[in-house]
Amino acid sequence: MASRSAAGMKDMGVRLVQKVSSAPAFARVAPHVIPALDRAVHRVTRGRVLLSAQLLPGVVLTATGARSGVPRRTPLACMPEKGGASWILIGSNFGRPGHPAWSANLLAHPDAGISWQGQDIPVTAHLLSGAERAAAWQELLRFWPPYSTYQARVEREIRVFRIVRR
Repeated sequence: MASRSAAGMKDMGVRLVQKVSSAPAFARVAPHVIPALDRAVHRVTRGRVLLSAQLLPGVVLTATGARSGVPRRTPLACMPEKGGASWILIGSNFGRPGHPAWSANLLAHPDAGISWQGQDIPVTAHLLSGAERAAAWQELLRFWPPYSTYQARVEREIRVFRIVRR
């Protein structure tokens, strides 16, 4: 019985976070707070812990800057696929109007790296389109329903990438 209560509490917590993360105020504040906290915790734990990954799986993406050519590290939520052979990255930018910078970096330089559960993995990114994007998008909405709110808030099509091990 106790495990049912714990599971029920966790489900309530997830639903609360989903509701909060769908709010416009969250989109204004979160981009300034969450990545900074994630980077700090990731650095202190030598890549073993990503704070936001307590709710959603996450990676730290290292991609070459599209204009600068400098490596850029960005903590991101992800949807793992195929037993760790690939991941889906979502350029939701918390439902803000512009595409996130990391997505432009991947378009310019698709070979990148991720830190996944304390392991550094070289990857190649592929921007999804057409039926492939539509199928991934439906999986993403089952995985984290607030993505539909993010898409409804912006005029741009949210970029969806599949990253695969090199």
